[in-house]
Amino acid sequence: MTSPSKKTGHVASLHLHPAKAGAAMISVTSIDVEADKGIMGNGRYFGRRSLGGQPGKRQVTLIEREQIAEHGNALHLSIGPGVVRSNMETTDIDLMALIGQRVRVGTAILEFYEARTPCSKMDAICTGLRSIMENGRQGVLAKVIQSGRVASGDAIVPINPATH
Repeated sequence: MTSPSKKTGHVASLHLHPAKAGAAMISVTSIDVEADKGIMGNGRYFGRRSLGGQPGKRQVTLIEREQIAEHGNALHLSIGPGVVRSNMETTDIDLMALIGQRVRVGTAILEFYEARTPCSKMDAICTGLRSIMENGRQGVLAKVIQSGRVASGDAIVPINPATH
């Protein structure tokens, strides 16, 4: 059996944050990402800087569809694509196992740097969703290392640090 951190996964769906905070995510078939800036067209997060002028780290959010389905089953509801407000929903890969690693997605390279922190909007979907989206069940945050294009269906491939 292949280790989850070595397994290839796939992009199931892609979503952009709307201009208005709290509005529904916008589903798209592909995104362009820019190194140190994030997803082009993701207005509220693209190109953000820290108070010290450093590139913002919250450039791309990812979560596994399998994890979303598990949350839905626990709460007795169906959670559709984009509802949990992640930019990228994936299949067939353990994202949490890849924290601290670089990953090729489409023609881009992302670095998974920490677990996502579920926000209060999760309880607006269903009371209790935020609390079950903690402790390794919430997806990951990534920064863009190499600009490129990501499309639905693209492979997600961990990069061996020694070869990159």
